[in-house]
Amino acid sequence: MQTRRGLTLALAALTAGLLTGATPGHAQAAAAPTATPLPLSTVADVVSAGDRVFVSGGSSATDVVVTSATGTVVGTLSGLPGPTDLLLSADRRTLYVALPTANAIAAFDTGSLLESARYDTGAGECPSSLALTGRYLWFGYGCDQWGGNIGRIDLGRQPARLSTGLVSEDFYYAPLLAAASQNRAVLLAGQPGLSPASVYAYGIGAAGALTMLRTNQFSAVGSNLRDIALDPTGTTLYTAAGSPPLVQAFPFADIATPSATYATGPYPRAVELSRLGTRIAAGADAAYAPDVFVFAADGTEQARYELGDELSAGGLAWAPNETRVYAVTSDWTGARPVTLHVLPVPAA
Repeated sequence: MQTRRGLTLALAALTAGLLTGATPGHAQAAAAPTATPLPLSTVADVVSAGDRVFVSGGSSATDVVVTSATGTVVGTLSGLPGPTDLLLSADRRTLYVALPTANAIAAFDTGSLLESARYDTGAGECPSSLALTGRYLWFGYGCDQWGGNIGRIDLGRQPARLSTGLVSEDFYYAPLLAAASQNRAVLLAGQPGLSPASVYAYGIGAAGALTMLRTNQFSAVGSNLRDIALDPTGTTLYTAAGSPPLVQAFPFADIATPSATYATGPYPRAVELSRLGTRIAAGADAAYAPDVFVFAADGTEQARYELGDELSAGGLAWAPNETRVYAVTSDWTGARPVTLHVLPVPAA
């Protein structure tokens, strides 16, 4: 791991405010970002339901912290065995939480914060990533090297029906998953932890059957994949990998040559699309350089932010109304707490 800069949170916030100001070729930013320490020692994921933001502590933790839209801590989902990946239903009323150490997925009401269901993943041990297409809740699972695969929970059945081992491809770890909000016929899976990295495009058929449509050409994605995303229509996929030093976009129909690139600097760690798919938040881990960027789909940079600590892999989320980006960071030395950064985004 590269050496991180030793900045205080206060200095990080000040620097962020300076970096989001108007500069040649960049749009004028909104109000200054804020940074809120959270009662977590590790961090895995962040999602925004609009009025509430959820941050999970990871496989060694037991809590999901709940904040207001502006970052004030308002509650905790506690007593959870290793909460990692987080996923919201289309109406944002249900939060799904992957619990790899319990071989389960929990569902919470985002209003009452009460657990509404818990799904045992059975042979799909260590479920670590989640995606949703209509009635199907997908999960990438795998506890051991080359033990990764994809499972499915059919939420349209009562009781919900579990299926595992859905694909023949070998995954080194639990695969990363991404779905398209407006297209229930496609699913994207990423192979983490390998160099070169790879992604797999699947078609979703009758009864939720998966058909592998294509994968990328050798080394096209880069190495050490950290995050993936799909645009709402499922026509473009995005990758953030340790190398090359930029986020890449590929046509879902031909994962060969990038259709666009987004310059983040070294070690990209996260990519997240806005609800409408017209703006891209991308994050990297370059020392002494901006960590988070907002781009238009054509690659035009609209804002940049310095966080002061290490951005978590996959640690970005858009507010549904696209006025804010949320980023979660941690200090790899353990000297500072996990922090939620609220990054106001200038109007498009």
